[in-house]
Amino acid sequence: MTHQRDIGAGPPDEYVEAEIQRLLAEDPAVAEQGITVVRRERAIVLYGEVESPHRREEILRRVSERFPDVPITSDIGVIRVEAPTEIEQLP
Repeated sequence: MTHQRDIGAGPPDEYVEAEIQRLLAEDPAVAEQGITVVRRERAIVLYGEVESPHRREEILRRVSERFPDVPITSDIGVIRVEAPTEIEQLP
């Protein structure tokens, strides 16, 4: 799923990428190291997978609040975290 929040007009500077990565890893409410942050032309793109749509929205909200003038594009998917329903047979 791709989400786009285009608020700013100019390209993000070279330090924003690292600052967002630090926010994702160090914010106790997020503590997410599985998200990759990449600076592309005029936006920042967040890649990765999280366990719920709520978690994805919380990450986007926190990044958007901290960097309101940076266009953010999200390619964060949601993985299923339920227990398996079948026994896996190994050869």
